[in-house]
Amino acid sequence: MRIDEIRTEDLKPEEFIERKVREISSAVGSASAINALSGGVDSSAVTMLGHRALGERLKTYFIDNGLMRHDEPKKIVSLFGGLGVPVEIVDAKGQFFEALKGIRDPEEKREAITQTFYRDVFGQLVRENGARYLLQGTNYTDVEETVAGIKRQHNILEQLGIDTEEKYGYTVIEPLIQLRKTAIREVTKALGLPREIYNRPPFPGPALAARVIGEVTPGRVEIVKRATTIVEETLFNTGAFQYLAILHDDRVTGMRKGKRDYGFQIEVRCWDSKDAITGSPTRLPYDVLDKLAERITNEVPGVVSVTYNITHKPPSTIEAI
Repeated sequence: MRIDEIRTEDLKPEEFIERKVREISSAVGSASAINALSGGVDSSAVTMLGHRALGERLKTYFIDNGLMRHDEPKKIVSLFGGLGVPVEIVDAKGQFFEALKGIRDPEEKREAITQTFYRDVFGQLVRENGARYLLQGTNYTDVEETVAGIKRQHNILEQLGIDTEEKYGYTVIEPLIQLRKTAIREVTKALGLPREIYNRPPFPGPALAARVIGEVTPGRVEIVKRATTIVEETLFNTGAFQYLAILHDDRVTGMRKGKRDYGFQIEVRCWDSKDAITGSPTRLPYDVLDKLAERITNEVPGVVSVTYNITHKPPSTIEAI
């Protein structure tokens, strides 16, 4: 399946929005659709496009998989409610943590999340609503990295030869698949969404499961959630493309009050990039790094070490796994 990229410099946001609204309306016809909203830039843009195209025939869900930022479901539901878009939260934390139990391999984690999302959670929602379509915010880089074999993005289905109608019982519509993140930000801004949405750092489809090295458990996710809050608060105004916290697998030796404290290690990554194809570590001032280390080790229970990634992409990637 060939996808023709629309580069940011060639994008006319208003024309793109009008065209995609027409395409969604034409594809769905008189039927209904469901929509996957996570609060990220991509899914937020798709939500507004789908709402314009379908109105009440679009049912929007926030899947609370237990892997999102702190208080994310409540914040996103409130924000979109204020924009006239009703959003229903689906509590699926138990399903996701059960699916991830005992898994350490990155690709196996992604597959577990894919099946839980599309087969179990959305499959059930489609049956309950009688919907035939699912809208989601797949972007061009998601497809590119998956097809190239760099890493499997959980939302890539048709491009890998998966017939979603046959396998899951619905057709997936991907309005943003021709755009990279920078262009999607322009569309999101043109759709009238606030800066706190269109300027958010990218967040992985597998959510914080992509930032926990090793087994994903509720306790380990809680550690990286707390670290994520600190990183995003501290680096929000840096102008960086993306910034994140990663929880390493093994414990490391630290010390508190003159005694050994065998604890966790958080890796901070902050990137300068235009398109996520390549990236350079942001040259943060040392006092910023010092502040990050002090806050994380003092405010996140059990963390005794904070490191900063200084490797370019490639050979590194922006997300850890």
